[in-house]
Parts: sequence; C-alpha cells; structure tokens
Amino acid sequence: MERYRLSSETAPLKDVLLCRPDHYEWIPTNAIARATLSSGRPLDQQALQKEYAEFEDALDQAGVRRHYLIPDPDLRYQVYTRDSSQMAPQGPTLTMLAMPQRRGEYAAILEFYEHKFWHMATAGTVEGGDIHLIRPGLAAIGYSGGRTSLQGARQFADWLEAEGWEVRLVPFDDHFLHLDVIFSMVTDGLALVCEDALPEDFLPWLTKHSIGTINVGYKAAMADMACNVLALGNDTVISPRHCEATNEALTAEGIRVLDPELRLFAHGGGSAHCMSMPLFRDEG
Repeated sequence: MERYRLSSETAPLKDVLLCRPDHYEWIPTNAIARATLSSGRPLDQQALQKEYAEFEDALDQAGVRRHYLIPDPDLRYQVYTRDSSQMAPQGPTLTMLAMPQRRGEYAAILEFYEHKFWHMATAGTVEGGDIHLIRPGLAAIGYSGGRTSLQGARQFADWLEAEGWEVRLVPFDDHFLHLDVIFSMVTDGLALVCEDALPEDFLPWLTKHSIGTINVGYKAAMADMACNVLALGNDTVISPRHCEATNEALTAEGIRVLDPELRLFAHGGGSAHCMSMPLFRDEG
C-alpha cells in the first residue's frame, strides 16, 4: 500500500485500480445516461463484457498492473473507479460522492486501501473525475455543484496548496458531469479540451503552463466521451475506437493510441479515464 503514490496525469502508469462491470446497468444519474435510456437502446451484456476485456488488454499491452475492487450488486456504476478515491503524492484520499446511487462505493474503497488515507473529504462533495494532477506541483479541480461542489473542490485544493502546489479551480456547467468529460491530459504538454464547455480564461492558463490543446467538439465530447482518455505515459493513451477523429488528431501529434471499443460505457457517461484510478506512476 505504501508504494501507491502519484503526482501527475501523464507519467508512465504502472498500477491502476479497476472494478469489473459484473452488475453494470445504465442508470439516470447524468445527462448522457438519461439520453441513452430515453432512446430505448438495449444494453447487450455480452458485448459490454467484451468491451471491458478489450480495455484490460490495452492496459496489459502497456504493462500496467491491474488491481480490483470487489463488485457490489447494488452499485451499478462501480466500474467508474475514477470518482470514489483520488491518489496523490502523499497517498490516497477518500472522496465524497454526490449521487445517492453511488455513495455506497465507499465501502469497497475503505477495504482496498485498508483504511489508510492521506485525507478523507468532509466538506461538500468531491469526485475524482473533477481532480486533475496535471504535473508535480500543478493541478486543476473542476466544480459544477452537481458532482463536485465549490466547498469540496476548495477543501482538496487547500490540501494540495499546503504542500506547495498551484491549484486552479475550474467552474463548469453540471450538464457536463465531470471535468474529465471536457478536459484531460494526454502528455505533459498536451491536453484534449472541449473549448465551448470550459471557462474562457482556462485555455490561456494552460498556455501559460506550456500545455497545448486539441479541441474536441461538443457532440464528440458528450455523445462519444472523446475527451475522456487515459494517459499511459511514453506518449501513449487509451482512447476508444469509436472516437475516430480524436484518435486521428492524437496520432498526428505523435501519440500512440490503444483503442479498445468502449461505446457501451460511453453511453452510460464514462470511458477510459472514468474507468480507471491510477495508483502509481513512474515519475523518476
């Protein structure tokens, strides 16, 4: 447990926390899932399991060690492990989930981390999909009032700032669920962004920190979860196969793209970034 630490989104990923989708169903907890349910589209469980196996295979190709939570039959979205904890340079933090349908996820988190946490969220709500440790000493934390509240974001920022970090709080509309639906790091100097969904002063802030961007349009960000990639380090990412335009743009930047099919998870409001909580990155 003591070896689990990280301070960036893009250093080589060595260990990741997952949860198999044994009890996964679409539930109406976000705008994307509600649209999926309204469409009447059926969820093919066999295809879902195949997609998850492709995701695991992509991690194996990158040499990432996989660790698992125990799936709970009452927790349909437990597969989205990004939200229920957050790894930091000092160790894991227990977050505070907002939606009643997901609050029970804390139980498996307590067991996995053996009740050993750097901090435990106590103010408002804060979810891992809104926390981005961009690089050592630099972080962005989104808040919409829907999943992460300003109070919860401020508490996590205070903990990082006490360690000498610069933290940017990023407001956005709760229609977009989490910040990682509209922003995610690809490499230390490159990010995917949905420009129309982010505050106008956020992109200049990224530029100030020598971070270039690839713009992903609204439809691709929401319908396809095209911003929601998992950086593996060494200029490699996991990005869903159906996000063809984004993958072409990443490849043009010299990024190696591992592309499992994750469309059914995207229809529920999550993708590669949401489905993974990095535990350890090799930051030298």
